[in-house]
Amino acid sequence: MKASITLGRWFGVPVGLHYSWFVIAWLIALSLVTQFAAINPRWPAAMVWALALVTAALFFVCIVLHELAHASVARAGGIPVRGITLFALGGIAHIEKDAASPSKEFWMAIAGPGASFGIGLLCRGLAAVAGWRAPAQPASALAAVFGWLGYINIGLALFNLVPGFPLDGGRVLRAVVWGVTRDARRATRIAARVGQAMAFLFIAGGLWSLVARGNFGGLWIAFIGWFLLEGAQASVLQAELAEALKDIRVADVMARNCAMVDADASLQQFVADYLLHFAGRCFAVTRGDRIVGLITTEDVKRVDRDRWTTTTVGEAMRPLEALHPLDPNASAGEALARMGEENVNQLPVVSGGRLEGIVTRSYLVHLLQIRQELGA
Repeated sequence: MKASITLGRWFGVPVGLHYSWFVIAWLIALSLVTQFAAINPRWPAAMVWALALVTAALFFVCIVLHELAHASVARAGGIPVRGITLFALGGIAHIEKDAASPSKEFWMAIAGPGASFGIGLLCRGLAAVAGWRAPAQPASALAAVFGWLGYINIGLALFNLVPGFPLDGGRVLRAVVWGVTRDARRATRIAARVGQAMAFLFIAGGLWSLVARGNFGGLWIAFIGWFLLEGAQASVLQAELAEALKDIRVADVMARNCAMVDADASLQQFVADYLLHFAGRCFAVTRGDRIVGLITTEDVKRVDRDRWTTTTVGEAMRPLEALHPLDPNASAGEALARMGEENVNQLPVVSGGRLEGIVTRSYLVHLLQIRQELGA
């Protein structure tokens, strides 16, 4: 999932927001308004709202710290991390490849819940210092904020330890099975199947709570279960695709001899002179003697047709550095996985700062179909 709004670099890792984040942030703020108003009815509405918004913002800072824990362990193990994105159901660290061993996978997976649990204990301690005396209500606004953050971070740690993909607990399970069987592919399938089973339990439990008890919170639990089910199924499919393409280099399947398009040309000129007459799959955008990006039919379609004459190719293209170029020796499976993460249909292949070609999703899917038909 790509970030839509950039929040800069946190400890050297790019952090961004997906637009869906605003939905859950608003729902959390509304929930906190209700809770804080009940804690102390004498607090003014403005104070309640201010506390709710500050607490919601701090919670998402905690999520970033959770993902930074994953990213830090990954980078310590020599695995590149492209960034962190916050979205409707939390956060995700974009780690470029799987761990090379079960032990690295285990520590990378457990780091996030460990960080959340530590943050939760710290917040509970701060809440106690600020006047929290369970089971009594917190005595101050500061106690209310830290008390809630302590509770939610410990809950986040425990939830993420549910043993099923795509949660951290599923990755811990995968690492354990991988260590026992010495088969990463089999471990992924087992962890994903357990994740599917857990997802069905969430969905069934949520729907039962909604129908039998009239608890609308059950709808949220069912939605989380659906998300887990989709993630588990995607994990199985991704593992199968990566396995099928792991022995194929990007250099062997990329499109070469890209057509060069001047960045200052209009989209109308590009469509007339290239898209409608050029049979290639690769359109590189140049400025002088330097390649600055790629442009596709999808990029053109995002611009209103009546603006084609006034919009340049350089304005509509995707910058080369934003497409996370691949090395020619990268596997085709890695290329397909990265396209899914970045939600793009093609990626540039670069060596020594020079564009070698592009690899496209459509060609990789076509290659998979051919291999399946031939039983390869």
